Amino acid sequence: MTEVEEAAALWGARIQAELRNRENAVYAIALPDGARAALRLHRVGYQNPAAIRSELWWCAELARSGVAVPAPVASTNGDHLRRLHGGRLASVMSWMEGAPFGESLVPLTGTRTEQTARHRALGQLLAQVHDATDRLTLPPDFTRPRWDIDGLTGENPLWGRFWEHPALSAEDAALLVRARDLLHERLTDHARHSALGPVHADVLRENILVDGDHLSLIDFDDSGIGFRLYDLGTVLSQDLYEPHHPALQQALIEGYASLRQDDFNMVPLFTLARVLASVGWAMTRLPPEHPVHRSHIARAVMWAGRQLSAAN
Repeated sequence: MTEVEEAAALWGARIQAELRNRENAVYAIALPDGARAALRLHRVGYQNPAAIRSELWWCAELARSGVAVPAPVASTNGDHLRRLHGGRLASVMSWMEGAPFGESLVPLTGTRTEQTARHRALGQLLAQVHDATDRLTLPPDFTRPRWDIDGLTGENPLWGRFWEHPALSAEDAALLVRARDLLHERLTDHARHSALGPVHADVLRENILVDGDHLSLIDFDDSGIGFRLYDLGTVLSQDLYEPHHPALQQALIEGYASLRQDDFNMVPLFTLARVLASVGWAMTRLPPEHPVHRSHIARAVMWAGRQLSAAN
């Protein structure tokens, strides 16, 4: 019996298809009542059981409050998280309808009007996530990675020391170090009036589903405690080469600002935070010859240069 077969049996489910196999392996399954769901086999050594249970609790509370996110589904013994014989952890999330918002490194489809409308709706959805979260009382054992100042700009950021990527030239490495210093300084100022809280931290196009005019947010595997505007910066990190990038940024902020206020002048810097972190992510996860290294480095160098110029 394979891992996925063992896991599906714990939910009395039937495997339908493999959906993705990146950080986690994700499969579409049919539950005993016929409902569709997503089975996740968690990457070994990434999140511990306490962190995964915290993620599942948060998603359950968000879904209960009406936010468009998946809710955890209990297994046959009533538990939401099960350990397989080989040690891997498995969980199941309710099915969310829709097609991905877009694809990494592929230009967005649709007209400028359609793109801005979707970004405005996405900004509203992120504000709903943050508003609903602010109404919750986190349990004492809630634990997630911290996307705080140290997690983004410390000596050992969550996704690795991006400025030490071996493919960086000496000049580009020095540029990223200066960008890290700028970001650290600005985040320190920002923290004086912006509280930390749970954030999705991976609002990429593949994790946003579009069903007509309705958007939903999936894959909270990288969620943690951080600045709320980091979620907006993550969205925009994939828009930097879009011809309508300024309009998309403005629409995303407008959608968010319709429900919540923050220091939106920081959004480009949170975009910087994400593109820098992504260099570290590639460095620690992908083989040296993978083309994503070059694209992530080029994007980070470009945006870091712009932010440093804007700060002078």
